[in-house]
Amino acid sequence: MIESYAFGSIKISGETYKEDVEVDWQDKVIPWKRSQSHIIDVASVQKALMKFPEIIVIGTGKSGIAQVLEETKQEVEKRGVELIIEETPQAVGTFNNLKDQNKKVIGLFHLTC
Repeated sequence: MIESYAFGSIKISGETYKEDVEVDWQDKVIPWKRSQSHIIDVASVQKALMKFPEIIVIGTGKSGIAQVLEETKQEVEKRGVELIIEETPQAVGTFNNLKDQNKKVIGLFHLTC
């Protein structure tokens, strides 16, 4: 469960993270690395797709600066995974709601911008 989010910081299961993260429905957290900070390309979602989620929620930052490329959207949809793209404050709430519904959801959260 994501407990809180503030610009540049996210608290998950009692631990605070200061870098972008990937979190899954089992609360496993790993760093979310991308080749370009504000571009979310296909490579940016590959690890998440390998876990076979039902849904991927992408948080594009506090102000929504990060951009999800069209080819990324197409790749996720091609795999039969629902994709939700929101600014990070809303994406955190969406992730928690889906997790509460026992969905196999993965959140990819950009913490700044």
